[in-house]
Amino acid sequence: MAELNFDVAQLAHIEIYTPKPDATLWFFKEILGMEETKREGQSVYLRAYEEFYHHSLKITERNQPGLGHVGWRVSSPEALERRVEAVKATGLGRGWIDGDIGHGPAYQLTTPEGHKMELFWEVEYYEPPRELRSSLKSRPQKRPTRGVPVRRLDHVNLLCANPTPNRQFFMEQLGFRLREQILLKNGSELGAWMSVSPLVHEVACMRDATGVGGRLHHLCYWYGVPQHLSDAADLCAENGIKIEFGPGKHGVSQAFFMYVWEPGGNRVELFGDAGYLIFDPTWRPVVWNEDELDPAVVWYGSPAVPETYFIYGTPNPAEQAAD
Repeated sequence: MAELNFDVAQLAHIEIYTPKPDATLWFFKEILGMEETKREGQSVYLRAYEEFYHHSLKITERNQPGLGHVGWRVSSPEALERRVEAVKATGLGRGWIDGDIGHGPAYQLTTPEGHKMELFWEVEYYEPPRELRSSLKSRPQKRPTRGVPVRRLDHVNLLCANPTPNRQFFMEQLGFRLREQILLKNGSELGAWMSVSPLVHEVACMRDATGVGGRLHHLCYWYGVPQHLSDAADLCAENGIKIEFGPGKHGVSQAFFMYVWEPGGNRVELFGDAGYLIFDPTWRPVVWNEDELDPAVVWYGSPAVPETYFIYGTPNPAEQAAD
């Protein structure tokens, strides 16, 4: 295994595609209480109220839902150079862009299955207008008074035809640490959960039951406490938002969860708790086997796992093949 490094510092933002931009924007602003910070072309930029950067979510209009890209901030300009060289050696680099709204120059790349990513150092910090300034100095804006507001971006889950080479790429080229893992009886991976911080995961690679891979399973925002998750479930039910799975508690990560489909078709996970944190530099990954799949996915509080959980992703396989 390559020596651990801390060059990649955090998950900074996610771009998603939607064929229903107005409805998707309504969901994130009115149900999840996110703040719009910018519009440009076919994209809208949003942030949660305890996030310090310009945005954590970019919503872009396309003819089908799915993942646009995932943005990772590195720990220094030198760290960016090191990770770029490591990625270039794999042939998965796509080259530099001048930047985007909210951040400076970025190096674009893909995972082995084609999920688009970018690495950058320079960021724009959020400056709230006077009416949104909080008297709590550690909070960049007032808590919103609409919806059940999320507090921060937590992680992204990627569907993979084979999780292993993607997990190896994150670990060996980008410096992620393996935190938890599910192995099938034949020794292959069903899923891997990795992070560059004390969180259990900022990225997960999960086996795509359709065999297609290269798709988005879900993006996740964090609330803070389980009561907020219950409130969000009530609000989604009242407003016709499909609740696919939960509320419940995962064995993997120990997080309280609920999965919903936003109006554009992408799956969104909502956390009601942070799970556990990892500070041990010699952490031994938690390994679940196939016989332990049920408690790994649902520890308690939710009915059986719906079939869609292992099959549904965006875009759907027929649309992805057409592209």
